[in-house]
Amino acid sequence: MYNEGRVLPVDIKNEMKKCYIDYAMSVIVGRALPDVRDGLKPVHRRILYSMQELGLNPEKGYRKCARIVGDVLGKYHPHGDSSVYDALVRMAQDFSIRYTLVDGHGNFGSVDGDSAAAMRYTEAKMSKIAVELLRDINKDTVDFIPNFDGEEEEPAVIPSRFPNLLVNGSSGIAVGMATNIPPHNLNEVIDGVTMLIDDPDTSIMELMTQIKGPDFPTAGIILGTSGIREAYETGKGKVLVRAKAEIQEKDGRHRIIVNEIPYQVNKAKLIENIAELVKDKKITGISDLRDESDRDGMRIVIELKRDANPNIVLNLLYKHTKMQDTFGIIMLALVDNEPQVLNLKQVLSHYIDFQKSVIRRRTAFELRKAEERAHILEGLKIALDHIDEVISIIRGSKNSEIAKETLISRFGLSEKQSQAILEMRLRRLTGLERDKIEDEYSQLVELISKLKEILSTEQLVLNIIKEELAAIKASYGDERRTAIEQYADDIDIEDLIQEEEVVITLTETGYIKRISADTYSAQRRGGKGIQAMTTKEDDSVGRVIITSTHTDLLFFSDKGRVYKIRAYKIPDARRTAKGVNIINILPLDQDEKIQDVLSIKTMEEGNYLIMGTKQGIIKKTPLKEYASIRRNGLNAINLREGDELLKVKVTHGDAEIIMVTRRGYSIRFSEKDVRPMGRNASGVKAITLRQDDITVSMDIVVEDQELLVVSKEGYGKRTRISEYPRQKRGGKGIKTYKITEKTGEVVAGRVCKSGDELMLINSKGVAIRINIDDISIISRNAMGVRLMRTKEQEEIVAIAKISTNYDVEELAGDSLEDDNSLIETEELEDVKEVTEDPIDKINE
Repeated sequence: MYNEGRVLPVDIKNEMKKCYIDYAMSVIVGRALPDVRDGLKPVHRRILYSMQELGLNPEKGYRKCARIVGDVLGKYHPHGDSSVYDALVRMAQDFSIRYTLVDGHGNFGSVDGDSAAAMRYTEAKMSKIAVELLRDINKDTVDFIPNFDGEEEEPAVIPSRFPNLLVNGSSGIAVGMATNIPPHNLNEVIDGVTMLIDDPDTSIMELMTQIKGPDFPTAGIILGTSGIREAYETGKGKVLVRAKAEIQEKDGRHRIIVNEIPYQVNKAKLIENIAELVKDKKITGISDLRDESDRDGMRIVIELKRDANPNIVLNLLYKHTKMQDTFGIIMLALVDNEPQVLNLKQVLSHYIDFQKSVIRRRTAFELRKAEERAHILEGLKIALDHIDEVISIIRGSKNSEIAKETLISRFGLSEKQSQAILEMRLRRLTGLERDKIEDEYSQLVELISKLKEILSTEQLVLNIIKEELAAIKASYGDERRTAIEQYADDIDIEDLIQEEEVVITLTETGYIKRISADTYSAQRRGGKGIQAMTTKEDDSVGRVIITSTHTDLLFFSDKGRVYKIRAYKIPDARRTAKGVNIINILPLDQDEKIQDVLSIKTMEEGNYLIMGTKQGIIKKTPLKEYASIRRNGLNAINLREGDELLKVKVTHGDAEIIMVTRRGYSIRFSEKDVRPMGRNASGVKAITLRQDDITVSMDIVVEDQELLVVSKEGYGKRTRISEYPRQKRGGKGIKTYKITEKTGEVVAGRVCKSGDELMLINSKGVAIRINIDDISIISRNAMGVRLMRTKEQEEIVAIAKISTNYDVEELAGDSLEDDNSLIETEELEDVKEVTEDPIDKINE
C-alpha cells in the first residue's frame, strides 16, 4: 500500500534496448573513438589539457605521473587510474606513436612488451609537438563543456594545429564497432592537406601522390599499394607489413639481420616464436638466434647452417612468424559525435573545415581584444589632449565615481575609457609615453583592419592554415620510416624452393619425412640396400612416393577422406631420421590413418581419380571435384564395411586398369567400364576375389611396357603387358605370379618401362634403388629373381617407381607411413663399392 501509485509499468524489452543504446553511445562517444577534428579520444585529450593546466611545458621540469593521473581523475576522467596511466604511457612510447605527445622520464616500457614502471616512479611533461595541439586553446578557438560533476570545464576538442588523426593514428574497440587508423608521416599529411586546400576537387588518387601510405614508428616495409588504396578510397583495407632484414655472408655461412619489425609486434615474442618453429622443425637451417638490440637500434641476428638457403629461410620466417603481418585499417572516427567510416579525402576535408573554424574563432577573439584595446587608447588620447582639464576634474571631484561621471559627460567617454583614465599613471604624461600610445593605436587600427579582412575572406583563412602547417612541417617534419615496395601478389614461397625430385616416406604408425631422391644411388639387383630411416621396433615403412617439391600431395585416409599439402611442406630430414608424426601436418582424427598418397600438379578438366580398394572395388570420380580441399579434409569415397582404400590414380578417362592380388592374380580392363561417380559414392566391383585374397596393387596400363611384380621376400619379375589380355570388369582375373614359400605373397605390382628405376623398402626401413633393366622379363606364371635380400623377420612392404620422364600420373607413387630421412650422397660410396661386385660375391 505504501508504494501504491509509485510503481510504473515498463516494457522490459524497450527498457533494456534503451539502456543498452545509452551505454553503447556513452562508450562510443566518451571513451573508445577519436574525434575526426583532433584525432584524440577523451582520455588523451584530458591528459594533455591537464598537463597544460599544470604548466608541464617542454621548457619546464618533469612532474610525477601520479600527480598528472590524479589531476586527470579528479577533474575530468572519472574512470580507473590504470586506464589513464596506460594512455599516458602510450603517448610517451616512440614505438607506439609516430610523434610522441608526452616526454617521459623513467621506464615507460619497451618493444619487447615490458610494462612501464609504476606511476609513482615515472615523470612526464608535454613534448614540443603536443604544444602545437593545444596552441591558442585559450583564445576561444574551441567549445568548453562542463566536466562530470559540473565543477570544472574541459575542452570538447582541442585546436590541433596539425592533422593528428592521420599523423599519429588511433585504435579502439567500442560497442559493435572498432577503429584502427595507422600513423602517417607528418610531411606527407601536411602536403596532402595543402593540396586539398589548393584544389578541393583533388581526387584520392591525386592525394596519394603526396600521402603515399602509413608510416609506422617501427618502420618496416609495406608490400604493395592495393591495400592502401582500398583503405583510402573506402575507409577499410588491409596492408601487408614486413620486417626489414638483410642477408650477410661470412666465412661461407649466412646470417639474417633484422633491423625493423612490423608495427605493434612484440619483439621478444617474435624471437620466442622463431625459436619454437626451429625446435618443432617447421623451419630448418637456423643454427643460432640472438637479440643484439641496444639503445642505438634494433638488431636480431639469425645465424644459418652452412648448407641453408638464406632466401628460403627468410621467406619461411615471413610466412610463419610476425616478421610479416597484416595491419587492418578501419578509418572510423566521430563526426559531430556520430561514428562514421571515412575515406582519406573526407578525413582531410573535416580537418580543414575544423581549422577554418579555429582560425575564424581565434581571429574574432583577437579582433575583440584589439578593438577593446583601441577603445581604451582612444580614451587615453583624449585625456592626453586635454590633460590639464582632466587633472582639474579629478582633483575637484570628491570621489572616483564622481570623477568618472564627470569625465564621461565632459568628453563623451565610455565607462571603460573613463576608468582607464582614472587608473592612468603620471608617467604616461611624458612625451615618450604619448608617442607609444600613438604608435600602439596606429598598429591596432592596422591589425583590426587585417583581422576584419580575414574574417570576410575565406581564402585568407585557408592561407593562414597553409602557413601554420608549413611552420609545423619545418619544425617537426622528418623522413618517412616505412618503405613501400611494389608487390603484385602474396609471395609464393615455392618460387624460392628449388624444384627437385624427392622421396617421401610414411610409416605404419604415421611418421613422415622428405628427402632428395639423389640420396639413393642406384645399386645392382640383389644388393642389401641402405638404411632409409630409423623405425621403432613395432613400426615399419608403409608407403613410398617419388614426387617433386612443387607438387600437391593428396593424402587419402582409411576413413575415405582426402587432405592436400604441398610436397615441400613435408619436413626435410636426414636419411636415417624417423621424421615427424603426420598428425602434426594434417588434421587427422585420433583413429584415422593415411592409406595412400598421390602427387599432382594441376586439376585439369577431363581428368579423373581412379580409386581401388582391397576388396576389389573401383571408383571413378572427376578430378575437378577435389579441386577445393579444405584444411580439415574432404570426403573422397564412401568405403564399404571392412574395406580399405588401396590405390589412387589420375587418368584422362580412356585408360586401361590392371589390378594385382596378394595370391598372384591380376585383371586388366578398360576404364570406360566404370562410370563416373560423385565423391560420396562407393564404387563398383573391379575383380572377383578368391577366398582369403585381397588386391595389393592398381596401376595404369601402358602398351609396350611391362608389369613389375614384387613379393614379400624380395623376389620380382617383369612381364610384358601384352601377355595380359583385356577382360571385362568384375572377372576373377588370370595368374600373374608363382607364389612359393621362398617368394612369399605378392606385395605390389607396377607398370614400368626400360630406363626406370625402382625403390624397395623393407619393414625395418632399409631401402634399395635399382635399375628396372636389371630385372629379367619372364612369363606371367614365374617367381622371378631376387631383387633385395631380406633377413629373418624382414619383408618388403613398399615399392616406388622412379621414372626418367614422368608426368603427373606417373608421379603418383606409393605412400609410406613414417617421416624419416634418407642418406647423404657421400655416405653411399662404401655401399656402391660393395654392390657393384658380382651377386655371388655379395652373397658371401
